[in-house]
Formats: sequence, C-alpha cells, structure tokens
Amino acid sequence: MKKYRIIIVENDEDEQFFMKKGFDETGLFDILIQARNGNVLLEWLEEHRPTLPDVILSDLNMPGKNGYDILDALKEDPAYARVPVIITSTSSTPSIRDKCLNKGAADYIVKPETFIEYGPYAQQLHTRIEHKQLVKVGKAS
Repeated sequence: MKKYRIIIVENDEDEQFFMKKGFDETGLFDILIQARNGNVLLEWLEEHRPTLPDVILSDLNMPGKNGYDILDALKEDPAYARVPVIITSTSSTPSIRDKCLNKGAADYIVKPETFIEYGPYAQQLHTRIEHKQLVKVGKAS
C-alpha cells in the first residue's frame, strides 16, 4: 500500500491530537505538518515549496483562513493547484459538500462522531484517495 504525505489543517487541539494518533496508527500517511488554519498552511507551503504534500486534508470551519479560503488560494497558484485538497467537516449537508466540490475540493468527508474513530477514518480516507485516484501516479512516497 502506498503511503501518502499529508498536511492536516485543523484548529481544534484535541482533534489534532486524536487525528495524529489515528493516522499514525494506520501507517498509511506521513504527516508533514498539522496547521491550525489556512494562514499557517499557506505560510508552510511557501517556506517548503519543493516539499509539497501528496494531499491536504482541511477542516472547513476555522478562524483565519478556512477551508473555502484554502481552496481559493491554492487554485490561484499553479504549483499548488495540482495538490488535491480534501475537505472534512462535521456537516453532512449536501449543499455544503457541493459548494466545496464546486470550489475545487478533490473530495469531502464527514468527520467521525468521536475522536477515537480516527484510525478507521484514516483508513477510509486512504481508500478514497486510492479509489478516486486523487494523487497522481509517481507522487506518493
């Protein structure tokens, strides 16, 4: 199985902790950074331009630049436009999902109901990346 380099953008510290734990337990992802919002993500990308992730998983609602802002900012720069952004949120509202996909999100995944479910969530995310071929061949580590 391919291991993907991922950036996770999430403002909630507890959720960051459990996401990291769940993702690390699966061994399917190498977390490059956990950013607390889109501002931190964009700063990191600028400083690490040669080290782009295979995929970005971003929360939708955050202080500072949110998921919508991230989608808009990344599609403006050709270097970042090819990095798939998957939006995650507690909302399962179809109109919100559709808005994200229309703005260029590669996928939209509803967060698990409890923090302890991030292992299965990470596995589901990996399966969706592989099934939808969201990461270009040769980009995975």
